[in-house]
Amino acid sequence: MSEPLIQVENLGIAYRLSRNRAGTFKEFAIRAVKRQVTFEKLWAVRGVSFDVRPGEVFGVVGPNGAGKSSLMKAVARVLPPSEGRVVVRGTVAPMIELGAGFNPELSAQENIVLYGALLGRRPELMRERTHDILAWADLLEFADVPIRSFSTGMLARLGFAVATDVQPDVLVVDEVLSVGDEAFQVKSRARIRQLMDSGVSIVLVSHSLPLIEETADRAMWMDHGAPKMIGNPTDVVSAYREWSK
Repeated sequence: MSEPLIQVENLGIAYRLSRNRAGTFKEFAIRAVKRQVTFEKLWAVRGVSFDVRPGEVFGVVGPNGAGKSSLMKAVARVLPPSEGRVVVRGTVAPMIELGAGFNPELSAQENIVLYGALLGRRPELMRERTHDILAWADLLEFADVPIRSFSTGMLARLGFAVATDVQPDVLVVDEVLSVGDEAFQVKSRARIRQLMDSGVSIVLVSHSLPLIEETADRAMWMDHGAPKMIGNPTDVVSAYREWSK
């Protein structure tokens, strides 16, 4: 059996919260210098373990605040683990937050080069690929338009087109496929299927339970930062639906 592209072992992600409220930053800084500020840990994710093999789609479901986005940021190498470890073999294309990495004052084609650079791609390559990326996203006529005027759906199309234009080893998708019109959703799912067939591992977070059932090979249900169930997507979604009633 092939080696997993993603290995998550006993992952924990904690955020530090101040227990001493201050009215101004100056007041907070003075208290910090005097060591009058105390912190507590808020565990957004704890005790999560799973792996994802080449060509596998691993779906993640759960209510808001379950820790799904923090988990995705750890897999995408945006957040370091507070405990445990995350091993990702190869290149990662993250689709975590719509517009993350974009500059709203720049045009669509300028943002393609910028976002591509953040993903580790050469600016020369991104300039060569700009036309095809915009064409796939149905945004050619908006090439020179600042993206501050783009709708959420347009941003989703642009971000997804850039992230998947060059085949990564791992694609991390957080809710993006549930945004936009039906035509975009069909088109993006077809591209994900193409990536799967070529061996790309995909971690997919979505509140669209039918999408998880249709697309994922395995699924995990998270709640309060911990996994409640990992297994067959239909079984996981069915249990989550029953719990959510």
